[in-house]
Amino acid sequence: MMMRRRKKLKTAIYRRCCLILPFPLLPSRLACRFVLIGLLLFVGTAIAVRPAPAAEKKSEKPYALIFGTVWSPDNHPLYGVRVKIRRADDKKPRWELYSDHNGEFAQRVPAGKADYVVWADLKGYKYNNNKQLQVGTEVTVHIENDERAYIGLHLR
Repeated sequence: MMMRRRKKLKTAIYRRCCLILPFPLLPSRLACRFVLIGLLLFVGTAIAVRPAPAAEKKSEKPYALIFGTVWSPDNHPLYGVRVKIRRADDKKPRWELYSDHNGEFAQRVPAGKADYVVWADLKGYKYNNNKQLQVGTEVTVHIENDERAYIGLHLR
């Protein structure tokens, strides 16, 4: 008699496991939720990891970089100085930017052979205790191709 009970118990568990449910010991609604969440996570990661087609990628044009630092008369970097950049053959500046807390600035310019003139515009700029600064000389930068040029603007 003991043998028959064990066999019945085993067949009951077997019948329960043979159902389509992935988790035979859990209620069917909970099991379906686990399966649904797993499928959503799988599909979500598959979509997120998919590489972009070549047509969607933006083709970035080559550029050169003019990188510089604005220096005070006592050789400290100056923050908030307006820097203007123009091509040597132009009259008006094409780019205007400000120096950061380290006195540095950077501007992308088109790659290729060209000369650029860089200078500091001190209109409205106040130095320590309202001291008036004077603009130093303009700096001419020669760019050959897609390169990085380092310059320094020294004020008087």
